[in-house]
Amino acid sequence: MPAVPAPAAAAPPSRSSAAALGPVTPQSMDFDEPLPLRSGASLRRYRLAYETYGELNAARSNAVLVCHALNASHHVAGTYAGQPKSEGWWDNLVGPGKPLDTRRFFVIGVNNPGSCFGSTGPMDANPDDPEGRPYGADFPVVQVEDWVDAQARLLDRLGIGRLAAVLGGSLGGMQALGWAMRHPERLGHCIAVATAPNLSAQNIAFNEVARRAIVTDPDFHGGHFYAHGVVPRRGLRVARMIGHITYLSDDAMEAKFGRDMIAAAPRYSTQEIEFQIESYLRHQGDKFSDYFDANTYLLITRALDYFDPARAHGGSLTAAFASARCRFQIVSFTTDWRFSPQRSREIVKALLDNRLAVSYAEIDAPHGHDAFLLDDPRYHAVLRAYFDRVGQEIGA
Repeated sequence: MPAVPAPAAAAPPSRSSAAALGPVTPQSMDFDEPLPLRSGASLRRYRLAYETYGELNAARSNAVLVCHALNASHHVAGTYAGQPKSEGWWDNLVGPGKPLDTRRFFVIGVNNPGSCFGSTGPMDANPDDPEGRPYGADFPVVQVEDWVDAQARLLDRLGIGRLAAVLGGSLGGMQALGWAMRHPERLGHCIAVATAPNLSAQNIAFNEVARRAIVTDPDFHGGHFYAHGVVPRRGLRVARMIGHITYLSDDAMEAKFGRDMIAAAPRYSTQEIEFQIESYLRHQGDKFSDYFDANTYLLITRALDYFDPARAHGGSLTAAFASARCRFQIVSFTTDWRFSPQRSREIVKALLDNRLAVSYAEIDAPHGHDAFLLDDPRYHAVLRAYFDRVGQEIGA
């Protein structure tokens, strides 16, 4: 069993100021027991990358699992030694004195199978291939429920039987909800931010256009582009540009870019960049194509498409949550048109139908879907207050 930080015996810390985490170290854990997948396939052997922050208390009761969204990873907070610009994707939320205070909680981030940041994914060697070639397009389809089960196995290895809470935003929020349904006895609280009980037809459509951009790139080679020494960058760039549009609100785009042009006068070109918003989207696409795997993008967007817990219950979300036992905090943002407040209210209604304890916050923020990643004072105040309550319950 990998070492877990020794329990702290100090008195509860002052919560008046926030500080940065010191350098953090990524870890990994190998599993030889096959992981059955909902598709009917399985991962025969796999590795999970993860990071932890804070210290596990003597009662092992202060663990909080943070689930990541599409292009994020297990690197939730802190920086790596010698890399001052390597902040985790939720560094503004997780750390000493921050809303999820690592002086009180033992926080765990896990990279999901199928990703490209250390856990077993399409770039890794396929154990069933006699030549040891990468999985590529042969990596099995994974779903949100599969990720939840993989996370549960890692927690078993760490000796954590029950979580104080599971937190996630967007696709991470779906995983948090999945925890409440699949492992109801293993968590006290579920905090789901900017998420939905399933994707709308429009969201599935955006994902499909992004996937088509990738698979029609001549460098994709049916998903086995690794052997050709190429990357389908053109497709990845367009996929990211499409996705990024859905993460921002119209107001946020207007405030940041408006109709500003990159030059003092138009170039009168149909192919060169004219507007600042075009330059921004191309920059985002270029960055994304440098670090993200195309097969992973296909897998994770498909997992988003497939998530629909009500489907197995005759379309009833209320029935899907019948097994849940924890308390819930649901958060949405007024300008999030990808996962609108209405979708969060559907979740709240289903929870109330089951007489479950639920708090709901609808934050008036201009940033669109990406608001869940930003340091909005009202949003952070909601999460700080909620985690303070969780901490009081467990004496942290």
